[in-house]
Amino acid sequence: MKVYQTNEIKNIALLGNDGSGKTTLTEALLFEGGIIKRRGRITAKNTVSDYFPVEQEYGYSVFSTVFHVEWNGKKLNIIDCPGSDDFVGAAMTALNVTDTAILLLNGQYGPEVGTQNHFRYTEKLGKPVIFLVNQLDNEKCDYDMVLEQLQSIYGSKVVPVQYPLATGPNFNSLIDVLLMKKYSWGPEGGAPTIEDVPAEEMEKANALHKALVEAAAEHDESLMEKFFEQDSLSEDEMREGIRKGLASRGMFPVFCVCAGKDMGVRRLMEFLGNVVPFVDEMPPVHNTRGEVVKPEADGPASLYFFKTAVEPHIGDVQYFKVMSGKVHEGDDFTNADRGSKERIAQIYACAGSNRIKVEEMVAGDIGCTVKLKDVHTGNTLNGKGAENRFNFIKYPNSKYSRAIKPLNEADTEKMMVALNRMREEDPTWIIDQSKELRQTIIHGQGEFHLRTLKWRLENNEKLQVKFEEPRIPYRETITKAARADYRHKKQSGGAGQFGEVHLIVEPYYEGMPMPDTYRFGGQEFKINVKGSEEIPLEWGGKVVFVNSIVGGSIDARFMPAILKGIMSRMEQGPLTGSYARDVRVIVYDGKMHPVDSNEISFMLAGRNAFSEAFKNAGPKILEPIYDVEVFVPSDKMGDVMGDLQGRRAMIMGMSSEAGYEKLSAKVPLKEMSSYSTALSSLTGGRASFIMKFASYELVPSDVQDKLIKEFEAKQAED
Repeated sequence: MKVYQTNEIKNIALLGNDGSGKTTLTEALLFEGGIIKRRGRITAKNTVSDYFPVEQEYGYSVFSTVFHVEWNGKKLNIIDCPGSDDFVGAAMTALNVTDTAILLLNGQYGPEVGTQNHFRYTEKLGKPVIFLVNQLDNEKCDYDMVLEQLQSIYGSKVVPVQYPLATGPNFNSLIDVLLMKKYSWGPEGGAPTIEDVPAEEMEKANALHKALVEAAAEHDESLMEKFFEQDSLSEDEMREGIRKGLASRGMFPVFCVCAGKDMGVRRLMEFLGNVVPFVDEMPPVHNTRGEVVKPEADGPASLYFFKTAVEPHIGDVQYFKVMSGKVHEGDDFTNADRGSKERIAQIYACAGSNRIKVEEMVAGDIGCTVKLKDVHTGNTLNGKGAENRFNFIKYPNSKYSRAIKPLNEADTEKMMVALNRMREEDPTWIIDQSKELRQTIIHGQGEFHLRTLKWRLENNEKLQVKFEEPRIPYRETITKAARADYRHKKQSGGAGQFGEVHLIVEPYYEGMPMPDTYRFGGQEFKINVKGSEEIPLEWGGKVVFVNSIVGGSIDARFMPAILKGIMSRMEQGPLTGSYARDVRVIVYDGKMHPVDSNEISFMLAGRNAFSEAFKNAGPKILEPIYDVEVFVPSDKMGDVMGDLQGRRAMIMGMSSEAGYEKLSAKVPLKEMSSYSTALSSLTGGRASFIMKFASYELVPSDVQDKLIKEFEAKQAED
């Protein structure tokens, strides 16, 4: 295989809703490119994509598949991504390391929720988009309706390059208005018959050709002038205009294929090879220091590892993009993230489960390697003279969480090793061994995402596990000031223990003034601040510790011990045993013994005095509240809103966004436990949502009573 230069390489992400036909299209592309000799079928479980057991079990993609085709002296690296939003991590990774997105549409459904989500990601990253309408042979396919929907959602930037002469089982020909030719196929597809546009189609084809020429001219001043002078552009000029329009997201061309019958695939590859922007025509990437790293073959070598696949009999297969310079077999590198040395023993061009050995790759190319010692997803390897690190992939927040544990406690360590290895393959799985909740929590993108993880543990690792509802990380705080004192006294022969602490607690908020007097039960307590310490708590909020001891009733050396006692009690609030936060503690008096006082005595006195005061200070439970944004079709808005209100949601606003309604709400985490499943069932899978932590808020009193009862019952059980 020849070594392709940066200006001969194009990197493309293939995206689309479940059922749009990405795996079938991949087979047709590889077949047309000569990488495979016959096209596989999903039903026969012999496709280049979807070759992992879990994918064959479920019948659709779980991992992205990296492959390439060579076409007319160009190398097209294509990453086929899973359609389900549960596996969004693969799509985000692919979009970050490629330069153009193909959004594949099922001709019978048109733009779906997956299309909307994927388009939003391309928008965020500024990537060119080509819409590709597939399954034109389906009897329910209506191309004109699909085009109308695309233009109503994404506007006049959607420009058809092709249209079919008929859809349904009789589909076998289309008109290409860029080349002004008719393409038709025999029953086996493959190489088309190319003819002039028939007379009866000339009027429609001319109108669409003119619209395409105008759209192409719009993105280049010299082309625009030429168009005004001549009212047309040459084929090469149109290609140049379309390339610039694509790169600036000024136009979204629409193509047609029937991937299952291999019709239109060659023409698509021709367009990708001729028109799609090259690697060096897109904005360059920045390293973590904010410096531009251009994809230049003569620069120092840097490789970014964006994906890990664990394959049976091989182990870790590491996929990389050459960010700059060149990589050869046997080159030595330094891992910028881990400091270790690595040698690249072999380099492969990717073709799904097949790999083609190459000796060299240059800037902009995508390849894979095996048997690296210490390289993880997201690491950068640098050759001599390069000092780059890359961290440009931002994954969405998780939306679905479950506590996980092995059925056999002895398998806990084995389970953790397997989970951490699986996280290398999909960074959107977050594993949290929560000391607070005393559970191992798996955070993912949805119920199917976690079901896949469980299937793999049970079938690949032979580990039986179970999911449970995760506990909620409640917090406790106080709502009024209270006072308490506690004397710790212990005598058991020899030296005794003695410490007495008098303190006041009150709710704390940022910038709160310090009163000089407090009143409790008709008695006045004057405060004389000797020192104050503000301590941010690792679980959120603060504790402010004030020393107001006068006359040396407690020696200064015992103050840290008192604070230590208070901190240990804050890890276990009296209502539900949850962490306490946002409290000011003023130690204003106490007693000590010249012989028996020591640190442990004051630690215990401080802990118990604080505990008593906290219980008398109107303690309240706080719960985590999340900002939730739901993208929902307008006909399902009422159902979704009603469901959210049943989850104690506070609706913050509504707006329209590209064909969908956006609903913003604040919702308690407790109520979001199975929301992804409920939303999918309410809307037939047509809605999606994102959520992120907002704040802690007081729970309603009925919820608080219920939580306290549950906690007390559990304590009695234990």
